Amino acid sequence: TSIGDMHDGFPALYSGPLSLANHTEHEVSITTTLFFGLRLSNSTQFYFNPEIAGGRGFSGTDGIANAPNGEMPRITTATPKPYIARAYFQQDFGFGDATEVVTSEENQLAGRRPATRYTIYFGRFSLTDFFDNNRYSHDPRTQFMTWGTMYNGAWDYPADTKGYTIGGVIELETGPFSFRYGGFMEPKEANGPNLDWTIKNAWGHTAEIEGRYAVGSRTGVARLLGYVNRSNAGSYVAALGQSPTAPDVTLTRTPREKYGAGLSIDQDLTDDLGAFARLGWNDGHSETWAFTEIDRTVSLGLSLKGTAWSRPEDTFGVAAVESMLSYPHRHYLAAGGVGFIVGDGALNYSPEIVLETYYQAKLKWIFFTVDYQYVTNPAFNRDRGPVSIFGLRVHWEK
Repeated sequence: TSIGDMHDGFPALYSGPLSLANHTEHEVSITTTLFFGLRLSNSTQFYFNPEIAGGRGFSGTDGIANAPNGEMPRITTATPKPYIARAYFQQDFGFGDATEVVTSEENQLAGRRPATRYTIYFGRFSLTDFFDNNRYSHDPRTQFMTWGTMYNGAWDYPADTKGYTIGGVIELETGPFSFRYGGFMEPKEANGPNLDWTIKNAWGHTAEIEGRYAVGSRTGVARLLGYVNRSNAGSYVAALGQSPTAPDVTLTRTPREKYGAGLSIDQDLTDDLGAFARLGWNDGHSETWAFTEIDRTVSLGLSLKGTAWSRPEDTFGVAAVESMLSYPHRHYLAAGGVGFIVGDGALNYSPEIVLETYYQAKLKWIFFTVDYQYVTNPAFNRDRGPVSIFGLRVHWEK
């Protein structure tokens, strides 16, 4: 997958250490993943994904909380470098004799699995492989590209800089309902590349219940997620108490918890049109640690197949995301504090709103996508922007 992005120049009353540059920027990212699966027994599988990634985000991937390129969490350098993205085991335990057919795809071997089952996953992976799924907005390689559209922006999920962690997931699949829970490692530093092995002081727990339903003949899925993390994070309130005019959240770091919740819904409207929505919230008191600096979020979108114009494998999508900060977080930034993604040196607060639309054309194994994003109040600052971002994505898979 290669994504080329360009944003135009925009008005800005001031700029800070982590501001989006208000002059035109052009950036390109590239990622390549190989998917290997090995069946060790009828119920045991092993998956291994080596990956190569390189590129840069605008202004060092700073200045927009709902960042425009979803492939950027996996990239730390402009020069493409190889690494292990995933290496994990999957063990099924079946209940009853009923089975279901599964097809071959990324990290899924074709065959049969128990229809009612209990599954354990353990190893290195991304939490988004198992949680916060959505039929219409979950994969920045073929769907919407902004961070807060592909995932729940208020979910500060445990991950290293590239978006992966080590841990385990248990999943109960019953047909109309699924329940999954997992425990994971946190990075040593905010948005850091290395995981923290002092498990007693650094961990993340996530749980989700998923229900499948139908409205008439139209199917839908709702997923309710909750999480609590512990990391060596700073406190926005403590930082302001230490220095009301030049706060530094990193000087207040000590093991502390952060918790939040999210809701993801996708719903078929017609044979070709689907809708999705997400809500997210976290307590917003402790430092953002792994994903992005969003404390509350709401997103809505539509995805339309191109059947009406004789292009059934093409997709047109439109979405809107509103991202917000907690009171301690916004006061910290207004006093001149910086996080790891946003920090303009001052803040005239307003929710950050991103409108995104894309058209994807499929030609055999290659997907070509044109994407447009309109960002108001980048980094929650009404003194900067709005910004227009134009993207071109080429994705190949076989």
